[in-house]
Amino acid sequence: MSTTATPPATQPSPITSQRPWGGFTQFSLNQPTTVKIIEVKPGAELSLQRHSHRAELWVALDAGLQVEVDGRAWTPAVEEQVWIPAGATHRLSAPGERGGRILEVAYGHFDEDDIERLSDRYGRA
Repeated sequence: MSTTATPPATQPSPITSQRPWGGFTQFSLNQPTTVKIIEVKPGAELSLQRHSHRAELWVALDAGLQVEVDGRAWTPAVEEQVWIPAGATHRLSAPGERGGRILEVAYGHFDEDDIERLSDRYGRA
């Protein structure tokens, strides 16, 4: 059995469901995914990077973060979903005096060696 999975070309549609107690949003169902919460310190930024073997969905958990995807930069609203297709350049930063977190759902084969750093303020590019 192969352990590699092809990342989707487009963002899978999240499923929302209301319950008497509230509700939920489901981002993945029976798919190969890796889920992380990424925390960025105030004034810090991740590398400008891309991946060949995975696509990523970022969900902003805190206000004040900045995202960049294929040259477009913006400040996402809390709970805003940011789709990053495989091969897209992307970066996450916390430019203000507050840090922040995102939920990351990676679709496809997850391997830290799949990070191609295009620029990095910490000398890792």
